[in-house]
Amino acid sequence: MKMPNNAFKAALKAKKKQVGLWVSTASPMIAELVAGAGYDWLCVDMEHSPGDVMTTMHQLQAIAPHTNAIVRPPWNDTVMVKRLLDIGAPGLLFPMVQTVQEAEAAMAATRYPPQGVRGVAGSMRGSQWGRIKDYADRVSDETVVILQIETEAALDRARDIAAVDGVDGVFFGPADISADMGMLGQPLHADVWARIMPVAQSLMDQGVPVGTLVTDPAMAIDLFNKGFSFIAVSTDTLLLTRAADALAAQVRSGIEE
Repeated sequence: MKMPNNAFKAALKAKKKQVGLWVSTASPMIAELVAGAGYDWLCVDMEHSPGDVMTTMHQLQAIAPHTNAIVRPPWNDTVMVKRLLDIGAPGLLFPMVQTVQEAEAAMAATRYPPQGVRGVAGSMRGSQWGRIKDYADRVSDETVVILQIETEAALDRARDIAAVDGVDGVFFGPADISADMGMLGQPLHADVWARIMPVAQSLMDQGVPVGTLVTDPAMAIDLFNKGFSFIAVSTDTLLLTRAADALAAQVRSGIEE
């Protein structure tokens, strides 16, 4: 058995637009449900969800037959990265990367020595229990590594962060950027995006794929048309909440007293 090609990573390199969805419920069943909807990629979130390594593995198993997955670990933590790669995470989105040094630490955590510091396991799911014979040689080439920019200071350093060897893309986190700008809870505010867009454009001019999460479909389309490569257009929790609320309200509004 040979290491499979990472279709999401290949799409980013080819500058193909990739429509994604955030998965925050820690539920394999919901992950499987949304995976069949036709999204190009799903992000299994561990930073702001109750998920652990086991639930994340089950979600990856549910998603794999349908589409591509990446995982956002809780933090830029070498031990957690090792465990996620060992369970077969095809890619990682590192939260709150602030400096070149933190970017380099993230990259090192995904690489075996001598290029990095990832610990070496024997039989684990990532290598299909040792059946993928070229796993050690090719896993670095087939693992997506995306760094998340979430503060104004990180925006100012984004070009240097993106230039770290091996980075596949930069992801802007407007929720935290808006909070850092004193506009907590306003991730779609025009001032927030006026701060993000020049940086995003600079990275795109460098050939760096850029992405984000926005829950306004019209805005997502606009950002794609402006050159963004990968955008998560909602979350599983938000879709379920809105649909449940709308249905309850619709039925109640039609009931005669």
